[in-house]
Amino acid sequence: MELARPATAADHASCLELLGDALSHAASMRGGPALVGDATPEDLLTRWAGGKDPSRVFVGEYEGAVVGVIAVAALDSEGQRRGRIDCCYVDEAARGVGVGTALMEAAVAWCAASECTEVDALALPGDRSTKQRLEAAGFTARLLTLSRRLG
Repeated sequence: MELARPATAADHASCLELLGDALSHAASMRGGPALVGDATPEDLLTRWAGGKDPSRVFVGEYEGAVVGVIAVAALDSEGQRRGRIDCCYVDEAARGVGVGTALMEAAVAWCAASECTEVDALALPGDRSTKQRLEAAGFTARLLTLSRRLG
């Protein structure tokens, strides 16, 4: 059975491992190096756990093992509160069983409870599986960011 729940201190090592995998995966994709930069799993967990904006980290379990992680924040911008999913990753061996869906539902529910009017999530260019999963969860594209290297 899949389950999403708020991460606890006992999940620290699992979160670091999953975030390391997420960073490696993202860095290997088009646009990924610019998104990842020099971030480390520890830096990300510290930022999400103690940032100036309200944020929450959830873990996804399958058969009692932590196999997924999602980080979400609530941001105040232009007179409204907006949710932002900063990371969602499920271990490759645990995909297709509903853990990602459970994580996404937990993040969206937290945003609603945090009085967000919308929730944003990122997908890298060419990452069709992430885009399709987000669309299946009710997300629609609202912004494309294009870049041009100078020099």
